[in-house]
Amino acid sequence: MARVTVSMSNQSDKLLHIATIGKTVGLNGDMKLHIKSDFPEQFVKGAKFFISKKRTIELSHVDLERSLIGIVGVNNPEDAKRFTNEKIYTTYEDTRKNIDLEDGQYFYFDIEDCKVYEDGQLLGVVDEVERIGATDYLEIITDTSLVEQGLAKSFLIPYQDHFLVSVDIEKKIIEVSGGLDILKAS
Repeated sequence: MARVTVSMSNQSDKLLHIATIGKTVGLNGDMKLHIKSDFPEQFVKGAKFFISKKRTIELSHVDLERSLIGIVGVNNPEDAKRFTNEKIYTTYEDTRKNIDLEDGQYFYFDIEDCKVYEDGQLLGVVDEVERIGATDYLEIITDTSLVEQGLAKSFLIPYQDHFLVSVDIEKKIIEVSGGLDILKAS
């Protein structure tokens, strides 16, 4: 029987969906792992993750080349099937603690809710970061004053150096170039 821990004292209200457990593989309770994160290095033996707001699992082994995991206490396909299609979550705090970013890199959740400016004009607020193909985009909810001028309620700006002038996570401000043109063309 799988060991599923109930509750965690420092759990954040917001959890990040980082993977989904797929079908069982083989006779030992291994399961396919469908990673939704840019950081596969967080999936290691002994790592603990949420599968709901109050239940956690611990990985007994990980094979990233074959996208397989095992869960502590799950040793056969029958027990493993109970986890098929379960989403794996982690907290913002654990992500910050376990993932080392390079200078100029940010977590999506740090970019969200940043105000977006171009030449001192507020264009809107980042609602989310969306990946389309190989490119990340800032989905911007347009400032109401611009919507009242007949511009789109939302628009996308490619998250690329060409468009980004500066990012200040502490102040929650992103300065862009070319964003107003994109908004007008939306």
